[in-house]
Amino acid sequence: MKRIIFFFWICVISFCGFAQPAGNVLDKVVGVVGKYMILKSDVDIQLRDARAGGYALGPNGDCEIFEQLLYQKLLLAQAEKDSVTVTDGEVENELGRRMSFYIQKFGSEEDMVIFYGKEINLLKEDFRKEIKELLIAQKMQQKVTGELKVTPAEIRAFFKDIPTDSLPLINSEVEIGQIVKKPEINDKAKTEAREKISALRKRVVEGGESFAVLATLYSEDPGSAQKGGLYENTCRGQFVPEFDAAAFRLKPGEISEVIETAYGYHVIMLVARRGDCYDSRHILISPKMTQEDLGKCKSFLDSVHDLIKSGKIKFCDAAAKFSDEKETKNNCGLMINQGAGNTRFDLEELGQMDEKLVFMLDKMELNDMSTPLPYLNRDQKQAFRIFYLKTRIPPHKANLKDDYQKLQNLAQQQKQQKVMQEWINKKIKTTYIKIDPYYNQCKFNNNWLNPKS
Repeated sequence: MKRIIFFFWICVISFCGFAQPAGNVLDKVVGVVGKYMILKSDVDIQLRDARAGGYALGPNGDCEIFEQLLYQKLLLAQAEKDSVTVTDGEVENELGRRMSFYIQKFGSEEDMVIFYGKEINLLKEDFRKEIKELLIAQKMQQKVTGELKVTPAEIRAFFKDIPTDSLPLINSEVEIGQIVKKPEINDKAKTEAREKISALRKRVVEGGESFAVLATLYSEDPGSAQKGGLYENTCRGQFVPEFDAAAFRLKPGEISEVIETAYGYHVIMLVARRGDCYDSRHILISPKMTQEDLGKCKSFLDSVHDLIKSGKIKFCDAAAKFSDEKETKNNCGLMINQGAGNTRFDLEELGQMDEKLVFMLDKMELNDMSTPLPYLNRDQKQAFRIFYLKTRIPPHKANLKDDYQKLQNLAQQQKQQKVMQEWINKKIKTTYIKIDPYYNQCKFNNNWLNPKS
C-alpha cells in the first residue's frame, strides 16, 4: 500500500498525463470503478511518464500504474457519494501553478508551445478535467486521513523500530532565501487597459450587448474566457480579496464597476449567490508589461544586491523591506518546502523542479547571493529574484536530532497508509469494479480482482 499512496501523490505534485499521445493504438476501457473508466491509453501514458521521470517501477510496471488508477477512481467514486468537490478557482490556481512549473522546465512559454504544438490556452483546456479529478481525489484522501496526527512517543517508537542498517540516508539539503521583485507596469499601459475594459463595460450596461459574448471575445483570463467568463461555485477566499469584495456587493444580474487586482482590471457580473459561495462572469484586461518595465525592475534589484553585498543592509532585513513575495518576506526570505513543512530542500528533489537552480547553488558558497535572475511567478508573469544560500547540509543517516521533522512525516505517512489500507479494503467491497482480464495476472496490493471475498 505504501507504493500506491506514494505514487498517487507524485501524480498530484507533478503532471501525470502531461505528455503527448501514446501513439496510434486502438484504445479500449480496461477498468471501471463506479462510473469512472480507465482507458488503456491512460495506463500507457502514465507508465511512460513514470519511467521517463525516473520513478522506480518493478518489472510489472503497468500493473502498478493500473492499481494507482484504480485507487484514484475509487477515491473519485467515494467523493461523489460524499459530495466532495473542488471549485473552479482551486482548479485554475493549481493548473496555473503547474503550467508555471512546466514553462520553467522548458525554459520559456514559446519552447513549451513549440514542443506540444499547441498554444498555452489550448493546453490548459486539455488538462483542466484531469487536474480537477486529481484535486478531488486528493481532497477525498485528506478527508479520510486529514485528522490523523502522530505523538512524540509514536515518532520515537517509529525511529526505534528502524534497524540501524536500514536508517534512511538523507540527501544533501539546502536552505535558500530569496528576494522577489515584480515589475511595476507603466502608467500608460494601465490607462490603456482601464480604458479598454471601461469601454467593454459600457457596451454591456448602455449598449445591451451580451456579457458572455464580450468575455469570450476579449477577456484575457484563459481559465474562463472560453466559458463566457463564467466561474461556478466559487467560495469566499478562493479569489483575491478585491474580487470577492466586489462580487459580494452585487445582486444577481448586476454588473460591477471596474475593479483592479494584481491580475489587472475586471468587470464582474454576479450570476447567483448561495451563502458564502457564488457563480459569476468576469472580463479581465491586463496592462501590458514593457521591456522598460522589466529593465527598471532588474535595476532596482541590482541596487538591492549591491546594498547587501556592501554590508549596508542584511539579507533578512532587505527581504522584509523590498521583497514582493508575502510568503517569504517576513521569514528572512527563506523559501518554505510545503511537502516537508520546513525550510530545507532536498537537492535531488529540487533538481526535478528546477535544474538550473541546483546547478547555480552547486557553485555557491555559504552566504553567497546570486545576481538578479528572471523567472515566471505563479501568475505566469515575469519577475526577478535574488537567491541566498543560507545552509548546506551534507548527506547523512537519519537521526532524531537533525531530522525530527522528516521522521515525523514518515511516521505520519505510515499511520495514514494503515488507515487508507483499511479504507480501501472496506470500499472495494461496496463499489462496482470491473477489470479487463489482461490484468488478472497482476499481483495487486489490494483485492481488486475479487472485491467481495
